[in-house]
Amino acid sequence: MALEITTARPDPALLDLPWSLPLEEWPEDQLAALPRGISRHVVRFVKLSGRVLAVKEIKEDIARREYAMLRNLRRLDQPSVEPFGIVSGRVAADGTPLDACLLTRHLKFSLPYRALFSQGLRPGTETRLIDALAVLLVRLHLTGFWWGDVSLSNTLFRRDAGSFAAWLVDAETGELFPSLTNGQRAHDLDIARVNIAGELMDLQAGELLDPTIDPIDVSNRIVTRYEELWRELTATEEFDTGERWRVEERIRRLNAVGFDVDELAISTDIDGTRISIQPKVVDAGHHSRRLLRLTGLDVGEGQARRLLNDLDNYRAASDRQNDDEELVAHEWLTRIYEPITRRVPRELSGKLEPAELFHEVLEHRWYMAEREQQDVPIERAIEDYVRSILPTKPDEVSVVGVDTVEMPVIAAD
Repeated sequence: MALEITTARPDPALLDLPWSLPLEEWPEDQLAALPRGISRHVVRFVKLSGRVLAVKEIKEDIARREYAMLRNLRRLDQPSVEPFGIVSGRVAADGTPLDACLLTRHLKFSLPYRALFSQGLRPGTETRLIDALAVLLVRLHLTGFWWGDVSLSNTLFRRDAGSFAAWLVDAETGELFPSLTNGQRAHDLDIARVNIAGELMDLQAGELLDPTIDPIDVSNRIVTRYEELWRELTATEEFDTGERWRVEERIRRLNAVGFDVDELAISTDIDGTRISIQPKVVDAGHHSRRLLRLTGLDVGEGQARRLLNDLDNYRAASDRQNDDEELVAHEWLTRIYEPITRRVPRELSGKLEPAELFHEVLEHRWYMAEREQQDVPIERAIEDYVRSILPTKPDEVSVVGVDTVEMPVIAAD
């Protein structure tokens, strides 16, 4: 049996990895020292040609199916880890066949939920994670993706202007359909509710969860949050013809939760006294796409909203409301955003990604202004933030991967 490597980006360094050893026996000098949690499979992280890859040991047919599914999700612009390749045809030194390995790229500045809770985050973190997971699930369902194993463990989280954005990690059980039935969506929600409750109980047992938090109540939130968002994105709305302003209001509400409306179905009743509207195509990333168009910055949705607010404030403060928006955006980028994010010393650059750092500096400036009862220049805010706040934060650029300690298999007597 010959070793076979399937990848869209061939890297000769892949041949240097010890594929003839079971993944759990790989030497420490081949691995990236990263946090691990719970998984059905053996997963390890390796550094390869300046990048970090997650390597998951699974049956070849499952690896190929998940690789194809992740590629499809990426083509559909869904938040999911990037598949890197498959290694099959592995054989141990004694000739024993070994399972294939699925390779995915590390999502920079992302965190597994257990790593987040181990940092002793402020109250309400658990609900923000659930909210992020609900948004991810709605996006996937709108695309026709049935997950089949929704959980915090199968998700990575990135900070997004004080909140979180969720990314799918494990697509092993997922299926793509032209559209999902209500029953399929309800099934995914029920799986999510049960899994999340169990994961929060596990945190509770490890004393990583605030004792006042009820895991059942928190896990039920994903159903409530999901249904609210699904209804906002898909429900038909009726109103009198004299209330046409409500069409624009509906679009603004959808934009406020981060979705663009490409098309609306608008119809009137027989006598023309009532109008019905329903979004036909909704895409997430309204604010991030606008910021990308104006500045070239590719950031999270919450971060984009915060940066756009600062851009609008800059435009007003410099009395540039009547100037071309793109010209003002370029000026803000070169005079405000880039100089501030470049003030971070190299040794602290792994703490936060630039957009999240900028958001935190804006927050820090607000607290300083409140304390001093006067406006604080952003240059003084970044100096104080780098000196007193940033050094205390963990290096999130290197905290990667999904929970990856394999579940023990206990043989029967």
